[in-house]
Amino acid sequence: MNSKTLLKSRRGISPILATLLLIVIAVAAIVVTYAWIMTYMSSAGQQAGVQLVLDTVSWPENGTIILYVRNVGTSDATIDAVYIGTSSANLAPYTNVTYNPNSRKVTADGGIITITINGYHWHSGVLYYFKVVPKTGAPLEFSRRAP
Repeated sequence: MNSKTLLKSRRGISPILATLLLIVIAVAAIVVTYAWIMTYMSSAGQQAGVQLVLDTVSWPENGTIILYVRNVGTSDATIDAVYIGTSSANLAPYTNVTYNPNSRKVTADGGIITITINGYHWHSGVLYYFKVVPKTGAPLEFSRRAP
C-alpha cells in the first residue's frame, strides 16, 4: 500500500459538518458568558443601589447616641444591624436600638432614618467607631468623638 492510498482511505468529517460544529460551540460559549455577566451585573447593580451616608451624630445625654443616616442610592435599604465600639477592630453588634421609621427602611434618593442607640454609656473625648449594616449593599462605617 503506498502513501496515496493510505491518505485516501482515511475519512474525516465534512467541511459543512465541521463548520456547524464550530458555530454550535461558539454560540454555547456566548450563552454561558452572557448568563455569567448578567448574573454579576444584577447583583452588583442591586448593591450599588443602596448607598448610605451619615448626616450627623447627636449626643443628647449620656446613655443615648442618635445617628441620622441618609440613603442617597437608587434602591430602598433596610437596616440590618448597628455596631459600636472604641476601635474599628472591636466593633460589637448593639441591640438596644430604636429606629424611626420602625420598619428600619430608608427610602431611596435621600430618605433619612433616625437610629437611636439607647443605654450606651459613652465618655466625653473618647473616639467611637460605628458601622450601620443594610441587608443589601455596603455598610456605612465612620468614627466620631464624643463631646
